[in-house]
Amino acid sequence: MSLKIRLARGGSKKRPYYQIVVADARSPRDGRFLDKVGSWNPMLGKDNEKRVELDAEAIKAWVAKGAQPTDRVLRFMAEAGLAERATRSNPDKAKPGKKAQERAAERAQKAADAAAAASEAAAE
Repeated sequence: MSLKIRLARGGSKKRPYYQIVVADARSPRDGRFLDKVGSWNPMLGKDNEKRVELDAEAIKAWVAKGAQPTDRVLRFMAEAGLAERATRSNPDKAKPGKKAQERAAERAQKAADAAAAASEAAAE
């Protein structure tokens, strides 16, 4: 049985509230869980200490038993100092695609040609 430490959504429509639970990976998101180990209220401000509440001892015990945290829960654990999270970096993500680079080069060439023509006209 593979265990996950994950979020289970609660709250009303457009007012989310999440419980951090330990559940079997095959069970539904809001379904049966084994233990509640914390909560997350995204409606509170980021500086509010009640925004994320974690039971550190329970989380350590479940991780020792083989429970794997999801990415979001791992972020919370890293902020609390319970786990180490490797930073993800994709420097190529912000670069434009091949077609966009070709269009930019074309525009730069046209601008250079126009500037050269303007300087020739000014010289005469």
